[in-house]
Amino acid sequence: MEKLYTLNIVTENNIGLLNHVTIVFTRRHLNIRSITASESKIKDIYTYTIVVKTTEELIGKVAKQLEKLVGVYKVFVYEDHELIHQELALYKLPISAIKSGINIEEIVREHNARILDIETEYILIEKTGHKEDTQKLLKALQPFGVLQFIRSGRVAMAKPMKSLDE
Repeated sequence: MEKLYTLNIVTENNIGLLNHVTIVFTRRHLNIRSITASESKIKDIYTYTIVVKTTEELIGKVAKQLEKLVGVYKVFVYEDHELIHQELALYKLPISAIKSGINIEEIVREHNARILDIETEYILIEKTGHKEDTQKLLKALQPFGVLQFIRSGRVAMAKPMKSLDE
């Protein structure tokens, strides 16, 4: 049975390594749903966080194949219940949304979001949460004419600490 898996891939900071990592998924016909690259607390060590929907058997094979790549130190595989994860979303609305008579600030507060910027032509809103939460706010803002919407990839930390030695 397919389910969502999050991989935290600990790597060196090498040019082209992310390309080699994504090729492993492409060759196995796996669609990457989310990808984030970030520095770690250790100098020149990076973490790629990749979300895919697949089977337990296939994700195990992918993890082993990734660990064979030069520059990859360790691959950790998690299911959602083993993680604390968030995504960041930005919504750009026309300034007319404020003048619509409906209190846009109330909608923003109801969704635990915040107004980042108000300009002469638009208002910019930020929401941090799970994908479902950011999607709910998008749906609530649709009647105001969302000009632009963008969501980051997942950032995640494991609930049980794992080390590179495991």
